[in-house]
Amino acid sequence: MSLDPQIAGMIEALDAGFPPVHTMAGPEARAVIRGRFTPNPNPEPVADVGDRTITGPGGDLTVRIYRPNAPDDGPMPTLVYAHGGGWVFCDLDSHDGLCRDFANRLTAVVVSVHYRRAPDEGRWPGAAEDVYAATVWAAANITELGGDPDQLLVGGDSAGGNLAAVAALMARDRGAPGMAGQLLLYPMIAADFDTPSYRQFGRGYYNPRPALQWYWDQYVPDVADRTHPYASPLHADDLSGLSPTVVVLAGHDPLHDEGLAYADALQRAGVAVTQCFFEGGVHGFMTMPMLDLCGRARAQACAAVSELVVSGAASP
Repeated sequence: MSLDPQIAGMIEALDAGFPPVHTMAGPEARAVIRGRFTPNPNPEPVADVGDRTITGPGGDLTVRIYRPNAPDDGPMPTLVYAHGGGWVFCDLDSHDGLCRDFANRLTAVVVSVHYRRAPDEGRWPGAAEDVYAATVWAAANITELGGDPDQLLVGGDSAGGNLAAVAALMARDRGAPGMAGQLLLYPMIAADFDTPSYRQFGRGYYNPRPALQWYWDQYVPDVADRTHPYASPLHADDLSGLSPTVVVLAGHDPLHDEGLAYADALQRAGVAVTQCFFEGGVHGFMTMPMLDLCGRARAQACAAVSELVVSGAASP
């Protein structure tokens, strides 16, 4: 496998510039990451975007709602989105560009969730319960949001992909709300740090293994809890009855193998799955809009989701 040429030209700088978060306390790491964030002075236009406060299981939650820059042709899909950041950092602003792009590409309402971040704002299962609560809220208010009640989706990247997958499990187990699909971008789906992809790409490819292990330590500090399906969906005994799923995988990603294993487990359980594999990608590449590969991946993932919504099942 070979790295995408653009990534290959910058991987040393990316890797060297990744802060040693595993040596920091959670709030310190969050401040460092936030301090590096530079907002886009010319964000992609959408028809409407605004924050709203809703009731969550641990107090108020903020969600940011995006409406696409497209003709109003009636109800549209609604995507409840959980940002990545190892359950510790990132926020609504860090993923604002991605959510704007998804709203326009999918012609969908996007509800981005500011869940509790570990460890100081809340540990497992706080973030998962927050994303589930936001999904329940979106379902209850979907007509007001301009969404189609039959086209509710959950999605997320990295740790947010974990939260989206868990929210889908919770919805199935708790009987509501009904789901039309999942969009999981290189999800953190199990706490196994000795897979072949961890061994091959856990160093030198951005987001190194010490950082990824540290994320789990912050969010799910009790190792025994990490086999619970609401922490590690790959450990679920039964994945049947879940909605069709689009899984995006990066070839040079320590999390590649667990994401692939989850896609395979879903398929064995009878869930329709579309895999979008980008050999040259690294973990997090879909939030790097300077990359041509990022644009291609966003387009392919959104096309797969659109096909899922139209057909009611992902392509085999």
